[in-house]
Amino acid sequence: MNYELEKYLLDHIDPEGDYLYRLWRATNVHLLHGRMASGHLQGRLLKMIVRMVRPKRILEVGTFSGYSAICMAEGLDEGGMVYTYEINDELEDFTRPWIEGSAVADKIRFIIGDAIKEAPRLGVEFDMAFIDGDKRTYVEAYEMALGVLRPGGLLLADNTLWDGHVLETPRPADRQTAGIETFNDFIAGDSRVEKVILPLRDGLTIAMKRHS
Repeated sequence: MNYELEKYLLDHIDPEGDYLYRLWRATNVHLLHGRMASGHLQGRLLKMIVRMVRPKRILEVGTFSGYSAICMAEGLDEGGMVYTYEINDELEDFTRPWIEGSAVADKIRFIIGDAIKEAPRLGVEFDMAFIDGDKRTYVEAYEMALGVLRPGGLLLADNTLWDGHVLETPRPADRQTAGIETFNDFIAGDSRVEKVILPLRDGLTIAMKRHS
């Protein structure tokens, strides 16, 4: 998408809001790979999906700077909660103040740890899950999330087009691209879910867990 078209889109959707804009700017200034944050367009989509689905409990695998967690929490009804896991403890000093300083801090539980191992121990059945963590373990994260997701629940996975690298044969050392390609092939053949890939930003897979 060229700059002019992206600007047109952003000018014709709900505004990002000052707090999220400042978080986006800080993410890109202070963190490596700042573009991994969801950003304005995807953030508004995440909020709208939450508004439509009306989940009570959301699981997020990969908090990064907290942008997507805040966006999803903005869409929650009273009493809803986002449980967001970040495996990289070096991000905590940046991310926690931004989450705790947001207007929806009471709807976010920020946890440092490996979601694949720890989320099932919560004993919580989730209505929605958003996978945006280590691409090398996307299949493992997906299996875990599907196991704690209620029938009819929604599962989203980010970066599933991976800058178009999914069309290439990954180099032997490129485990990130290989992980995305393996995940896409795996979910394409998984009869437990209905699925679609949106060509939004870097690719967003949306899947619904079947009732049987």
